[in-house]
Amino acid sequence: MTAPRVTIKDVAARAGVSKGAVSLAFNRKPGLSEATRDRIFRAARELGWAPNPAARSLAGSRVDVVGLAICRPARLLGLEPFYMEFISGVESVLAEHSCSLLLRLVREPREEAGLLETWWKARQVAGSILVDFRTDDPRPAVARRIGLPVVAVGDPSLTGGLTSVWTDDTAAVTEAVRYLAALGHRRIARVGGAAALGHTAIRAAAFDAAARSLQLAGAWQVATDFSGETGARATRSLLSAAPPERPTAIVYDNDIMAVAGLSVAAEMGLRVPADVSLLAWDDSQLCRLTHPTLSAMSHDVHGFGADVARTLFGVLLEEDPGPHPVPTPVLAPRGSTAPPVVPPAV
Repeated sequence: MTAPRVTIKDVAARAGVSKGAVSLAFNRKPGLSEATRDRIFRAARELGWAPNPAARSLAGSRVDVVGLAICRPARLLGLEPFYMEFISGVESVLAEHSCSLLLRLVREPREEAGLLETWWKARQVAGSILVDFRTDDPRPAVARRIGLPVVAVGDPSLTGGLTSVWTDDTAAVTEAVRYLAALGHRRIARVGGAAALGHTAIRAAAFDAAARSLQLAGAWQVATDFSGETGARATRSLLSAAPPERPTAIVYDNDIMAVAGLSVAAEMGLRVPADVSLLAWDDSQLCRLTHPTLSAMSHDVHGFGADVARTLFGVLLEEDPGPHPVPTPVLAPRGSTAPPVVPPAV
């Protein structure tokens, strides 16, 4: 078991002073007696604590940089409303601290792990935001080994003990399936994201569990890469089956795929929601501009990004914010979901 991380708060408590006094002592600022300064240094030595260089630079009001690497193709990232909203939320908090965002696109997690080392050794960043965790992700171990301050955006089961901010994917998926079942849908499909991503696996397991508990007549899941093209292909495959083997409702892991699915349904001559109900993950302007408007699992993505950035500053200032769940996405029912049409008895 890993020992709890010693923070500036622990040093202050041991020395019987405020956190500000500890900061004054280690930054060689006036305002403390020599006896108090010595007591602070002695407490720090006893606890094995040393000030984080990033925290000291923040305290000195120097402009700093926060890193964010995303493992997505540039073309797809530019189309995905989630990351645009998320980054705008992060930037809103960085601006308050006169910090900048260093954004890089990478091809796979090991490339990002190497990038984190490069950034930290070259003193290019004060800390970093880690997203899109996979099972056995190499980044937590690298961040701990080099001492890089980070905040992990992901379920704590995936983030290796790092300070985490996450939404409850299990609860949200369960709510989505239960909502569709309550409308009367007994054959429900899910068009999921990349199978390698940890949150995709969590959503897949939650979907299976909900389908079993509700004893659905049919439950299908298809993995994609989050793009509109693969979302459309998955939708066409699901809706090509003849009733009763065709799903009457489909849940999508993002809004882009849900919009693509709506187009495919129209192309195939199926009415939404009379013939098939559609439900998107991540509510966005896209969901409100379609006809019919798309029902969605809605949450404040801009606020989520801002919360992540604030949590990172807590790590940088050694306030040890710990795991931090944010509100679970809530259902926003709109025109794309309705009870299934039951054919008249012959």
